Amino acid sequence: MAARSLGLAAYRALVRRGGAEDAAPYAARPEGELVWMHAAEAGNVLAVLDLAKRLMAMRDRVAVLVTLSESAATQDLPPTDTRDLFILPAPSEHPENVARFLDHWRPGFCLWTWGGLRPNLVLETAARGCPMMMIDADSAGFDGRRDRWMPDVTRQLLSAFDQVLTRSPAVLRRLVQLGLPRSKGEVTSPLLTGGQALRCAETDLADMSACLVGRPVWYATQILPEEIPVVLTAHRQALRLSHRLLLILHTHDYPTADIAYERARARGFTAMRWGDDPYPDETTQVMVADDPGDRGLFFRVAPVSFLGSSLVSGHGGCDPFEASALGSAVLYGPKVRNFLPSYGRLATAGAARIVNDAGALGNAVSRLIAPDQAATMAHAGWDVISEGAELADRVIELIQDNLDDHAGASNARA
Repeated sequence: MAARSLGLAAYRALVRRGGAEDAAPYAARPEGELVWMHAAEAGNVLAVLDLAKRLMAMRDRVAVLVTLSESAATQDLPPTDTRDLFILPAPSEHPENVARFLDHWRPGFCLWTWGGLRPNLVLETAARGCPMMMIDADSAGFDGRRDRWMPDVTRQLLSAFDQVLTRSPAVLRRLVQLGLPRSKGEVTSPLLTGGQALRCAETDLADMSACLVGRPVWYATQILPEEIPVVLTAHRQALRLSHRLLLILHTHDYPTADIAYERARARGFTAMRWGDDPYPDETTQVMVADDPGDRGLFFRVAPVSFLGSSLVSGHGGCDPFEASALGSAVLYGPKVRNFLPSYGRLATAGAARIVNDAGALGNAVSRLIAPDQAATMAHAGWDVISEGAELADRVIELIQDNLDDHAGASNARA
């Protein structure tokens, strides 16, 4: 016990030297339940964000706070407009910063990923009675100097978690050696990003499907002004082999839709605006859309989708799993740094193809509008996004059970 206390005392003395940081004020905490998820590894930030959104979709009125380690905070993250989802760097290890963080957010559950444990933050969270669980634990997350030179501290930290799920049996053996009680450890699959099915109204889907029956369709979404000529040129090329082909051109923002519509008409296409006009008829060649809420509908009716914001530097692409989750084969440009691991998984499985210009895009669309070609890619995409679903579903179930137990105990005390 003396050695254990000495190791932790030495660490705490070290982090106190620099003094507390003057951090910016936090956003207001929503009333009600709040789950805190910590992304300790840069490579699993997107998976953690995906898990957060899944939880919020399944549980009403829960807020989620996602904190990032120093390495994770340096990467470009896709913008999110999800209400009550907060993303910010983890607090420093100074006790005053830790206390300020926990006093403000008051999490009802902490989900830690990978490793890279922060002693003051972890132990203070446990001391306040917050249930804690670690998932996707990996040996690399426990290979720092502190883990080697202060094993007593690592032992204390591992004991603070109620449950630890590891990536492999070898990782579990390593953590048991470091002091994890064997009864708390379990081997599961790695945490992977998965797709969420965007919603659409069933009546809209039925009406659009009836309108398009027997007609080939492809979808270009998140299109930037600079990408409009590429998409229209590709469509003209594909029309030579499929005269009834319809392009649904969904722009990056509302003003760009006006540009797309005028450029389509200037090039001689029969064009319409979704929302302003009724459903497309047999003569419509290009339908321009601008409401992001309609993406779920268009991914469902189009067997092939080109994901824009990917041919021009500085935008980082868009989430390919939104298309794969709804059975649409994925085409994309080379500038997808925000979602590079996701595109890599899909491309390796044969569920996505990269295109660099209008000619390559037109050729890909012409090949993939054949139903069997697109279906093969769509099936491969579904296999990819299903890989991490079992772990995600289980973790969400465990979180919800814990929150329900806490709510029940609170009601009983009241």
